[in-house]
Amino acid sequence: MSLSEIKASTDNRMGKSIESLKTGLAKIRTGRATAGLLDHVQVEYYGSMVPVSQVGNITVVDARTLNVQVWEKHMAGPIEKAIRDSDLGLNPISMGESIRVPMPALTEERRRDLAKVVRSEGEDAKVAIRNLRRDANDTLKKQVKDKEISEDEERRAQDEVQKLTDKYVAEVDKLIAQKEAEIMTV
Repeated sequence: MSLSEIKASTDNRMGKSIESLKTGLAKIRTGRATAGLLDHVQVEYYGSMVPVSQVGNITVVDARTLNVQVWEKHMAGPIEKAIRDSDLGLNPISMGESIRVPMPALTEERRRDLAKVVRSEGEDAKVAIRNLRRDANDTLKKQVKDKEISEDEERRAQDEVQKLTDKYVAEVDKLIAQKEAEIMTV
C-alpha cells in the first residue's frame, strides 16, 4: 500500500465514522418532529422486517406531530404497534389509514439524559476514529520494518494521519455541540 492509499483509506473510513455518528444522532429524539425519527422503526411486512418508511409515507404535520399515511390499510395496526414498542417513547394514534404520532414534551431530566447519550455517541465515534489512526500508524510501522518506506516518510505520513484525526475529532465535537444545543432548547 502506498502512503497516499493509506491516507485516502483512513480518510474514507473516518468519514464513514462521521456518517455513522450522524445517523446515530438523528435517532435521538429532541421533542421536535422529524421524518427521520422513525427511520429505524421496523415493522413486519409479508414475513420480513422493513422500515416504516417502506410501508407508509411519513410527513411532518407541525413541530410536534408526525403523520404516517399507510399504503395498505391492513398495515395500520402493525405500524402503530411497532412505533409504540420502539425505544422512542411515542404513543401513536390510529385514524383509519393514517397514524398520528404526537411528540411528548421533554422534561428537563429527560433532556439531560439525552445529552449524556449524545456525549456517549460522540465518545464512541472518537474512539473509532482513534482506532483508525492506530491502524494506519501500525501499517506505516510495518512498512518501515519491511524497508518499504524510510523513517522520515513514516513520520511525515503519521503527521498527516494525525491531522486527519484532529479534523474528524473536531467534526465530532461540532456535531455533539449542535445536538446538545438542539436537545436543551425548550
